[in-house]
Amino acid sequence: MTQSIAQAKLFQPGRIGNIAVKNRIVMAPLTRGRADEAAGDIPGSPMNVEYYRQRANAGLIISEGTQVAPAGKGYMATPGIYSNAQVEGWKPITQAVHEAGGKIIAQIWHVGRITHPDLTGGAQPVAPSPIKPNVVAYTHNGKQEVPVPHALTVDEIKQVVQQFRQGAANAITAGFDGVEIHGANGYLIDQFLRDGANQRTDAYGGSPENRIRFALEVVDAVIAEVGAGRMGIRLSPLTPFNDLADSNPQATFGLLIEELNKRGVGFIHMIEGSTGGDRNLPGFDYAWARAHFQGTYMVNNGYTRDMAIEAVEQGKADAVSFGRAYIANPDLVQRFLSDAPLNTPNPQTFYTPGPEGYTDYPALEASATA
Repeated sequence: MTQSIAQAKLFQPGRIGNIAVKNRIVMAPLTRGRADEAAGDIPGSPMNVEYYRQRANAGLIISEGTQVAPAGKGYMATPGIYSNAQVEGWKPITQAVHEAGGKIIAQIWHVGRITHPDLTGGAQPVAPSPIKPNVVAYTHNGKQEVPVPHALTVDEIKQVVQQFRQGAANAITAGFDGVEIHGANGYLIDQFLRDGANQRTDAYGGSPENRIRFALEVVDAVIAEVGAGRMGIRLSPLTPFNDLADSNPQATFGLLIEELNKRGVGFIHMIEGSTGGDRNLPGFDYAWARAHFQGTYMVNNGYTRDMAIEAVEQGKADAVSFGRAYIANPDLVQRFLSDAPLNTPNPQTFYTPGPEGYTDYPALEASATA
């Protein structure tokens, strides 16, 4: 380990919003499909606890997406944060991370139209408009085409906002250090933001000012529970993931960022380009977003160690999050510091039950003695 690398800003203490962190390396939210589905989508098994504890070297862990209501579930065995049992299930996880010297926030989400009644207890998927996405849902009855979603009424929108608010409150009760709102990757908040899914003609559709309204109502509700400095939002202005697009991302997301500034939001977690793919799509100026957002600016999507060091050193970002690299490398910070080889993630075990591909990736010490 060279002294110069250890002194790089990426490895130095800092703040993400008001949350003090020991480095600027963040574990991105990662759906792993290992909650206790039969018991009610409850996390907190010893295996879940160990998985998060192993990765507490990150400056900040962002939990896997946790649905704020049964209808917000889009994948098998994802955890919730709306029931007392779920809150109790999260407590040993947050405690383990804290005991290991880490910080952890909860990502709260609602998938909107990206689901199937087989996953929601029979509930129809919901969305801003009744537009069917070209995606399939993976259920216990196999792959299913998602149906045409139900367009939320204004009263129903208000109910979902309250579900996010309660999810944020529950996250603090469960011991999380803060909350990230999932506003990216084609899920419900993103569906309202982008006109590829939102064709409403009321106060929640049409102009960018109207299409960002739902996101801002959720943000305001979460701020009321946890404070602006302990929360942020994940955004993906350009990704086509989950069959979503917008005719003018710069206008839509530029306006949203200006409104987030007015509220003192702690951080933005920006997915650059296409989620898991091309980082260089046209239509949104990330440098503009970095320059204009006044809170912590976190970036994601295909970053390597050297890219992350450079981004933070040059002021292009305040923090960098890593997804697949953290799946396979529980000691990612140590590997980056020593420029050690990385374990290769196995996509076949990303969502399978059990410890394989979950808690059994070796750390450097284990690799050296194997």
